[in-house]
Amino acid sequence: MSQATQASVAAGVRATIGAHTQAQDSGRNDDVAALYTENAVLEMPGADPFVGREAIRAAFTGFAAQLTAPARHLIANTVITSWSQDEATAESDALLVLRGENGWGVQLVGHYKDTLRRDGDTWRFSHRDTSFLT
Repeated sequence: MSQATQASVAAGVRATIGAHTQAQDSGRNDDVAALYTENAVLEMPGADPFVGREAIRAAFTGFAAQLTAPARHLIANTVITSWSQDEATAESDALLVLRGENGWGVQLVGHYKDTLRRDGDTWRFSHRDTSFLT
């Protein structure tokens, strides 16, 4: 395992957040789940926390089944709020856009507070707290 720098941590965290978004929007729920630690916690408004990789996989499978149109998550303004060799926290803004008969439209504005842990050269979510700002 190489020594982490602030730049390498930021790059790893942003890569994991981006990989999550790409996998989620492509319906690759196994790939989404693989980005979480085995005992990770996902918090979503209006639901009990999803605890563990398998529960998180099932949650994303359920979310995908509820979509009635093509969707994309747009993640912006990611800021690494703390970091160490093996753990980092970040906050990001998110938009969910859906394609309707008149084109793409914003359906949801949200915010993520993430804690990620280093696993070799990979960063995985150990906690994601999602809030909606609509």
